[in-house]
Amino acid sequence: MRNVRRNPFKPTAGHTPPLLIGRDDDVDDFVEGLDNGPGAPSRLMRVTGARGVGKTVLLSEFASIAQERGWEVIRESASKGLAARLVTRLHPQGDKGSYGFTISPSFNLAGVAGGSLGEFHYDSPQQMPLTLSDALRCRLDALEKKDAGLLIEIDEAQAADRDDMIAISNAAQEMNTESRDYAFVFAGLPSMSSKWLNDEATTFMRRADPHVLDDVPLDDVADAFEDTFRASGMVLAGDALHMAAEATYGYPFMIQLVGYHIWRTAMREHPDSSEVTVSDAERGIAKALARLGDTVHGPELDSLSPVDKTYLLAMAQDDGPSSTSEIAERMGKGLSYAGTYRTRLLEAQVIEECGYGKVDFAIPYLREYLREHAAFVRMSADASD
Repeated sequence: MRNVRRNPFKPTAGHTPPLLIGRDDDVDDFVEGLDNGPGAPSRLMRVTGARGVGKTVLLSEFASIAQERGWEVIRESASKGLAARLVTRLHPQGDKGSYGFTISPSFNLAGVAGGSLGEFHYDSPQQMPLTLSDALRCRLDALEKKDAGLLIEIDEAQAADRDDMIAISNAAQEMNTESRDYAFVFAGLPSMSSKWLNDEATTFMRRADPHVLDDVPLDDVADAFEDTFRASGMVLAGDALHMAAEATYGYPFMIQLVGYHIWRTAMREHPDSSEVTVSDAERGIAKALARLGDTVHGPELDSLSPVDKTYLLAMAQDDGPSSTSEIAERMGKGLSYAGTYRTRLLEAQVIEECGYGKVDFAIPYLREYLREHAAFVRMSADASD
């Protein structure tokens, strides 16, 4: 049987890469939270960052760490009915516990919890916190007898329904009061923080340990590339290594894309040679850039308003940082009007401040993508007006 060499890079959303680069502090804080027991700051954590910066990957790493310690892990992506799904996962179908009834697919939760989810129907949002608290308490009773805890991870938390977040907030506060052995990690786009920190009904999020994921230093990227290629029997060094690292801008998803396509190109072009050439690097980077547009730039723009897109198109006319006054002039609007969208884009980490009165793109290659697709982006913005 022929020995097939597998590409060590995984440019797939949420897939844990061969090396988790530049996230040592975040991991250390999480481990410290588990070690220090109930009430430790990092047992309630919020992780924010732009698309492709590695939020879901970090959640996967946290889950692995918790499971290695014998903890149970529940992972959910936020959408309507989140609290009800947590109840059913905490209290599995057919398991009778502190509720005094058995949950089954045909069970009608009328009068027990608010909202609806599939076959589960419930009427009173105010009662869901009590139900979720009971489910948490029941599950933790069983886990703590085995000296284990419970980790709950909520991804895309900016999209959660308010009733669900209120339910989770109240239940989490009850577990804190009782010093239960659990941890909550919320991950989402930067809008998650502005949405839930300013809501009086979800004040517990203000106490969550904040972790904002930034780009990875290029020296760390180069070291990771060199080590990962070497471990797979290939050599990435010199100009090819420098080109590969520089092309990523330290953007975690781009690190995986660039590594994947350079490795793939080298294997296809010269499978019997272990050395990655400059030509391999150039071709791999070009393929990675095309893929980045489809997986990051397009979805990011789809999530923005028509005026947000107009603001970005005005920025894309510059080769570097843009003057906010010139952006407003290009938009045909006043500074105050344009400033509203500047603030929105800053909060979403699509753009970043670069000195007084200047902004630049925070997502690598977004300028180039906008220029290449300007007509389409402009049409989509006009169609949404």
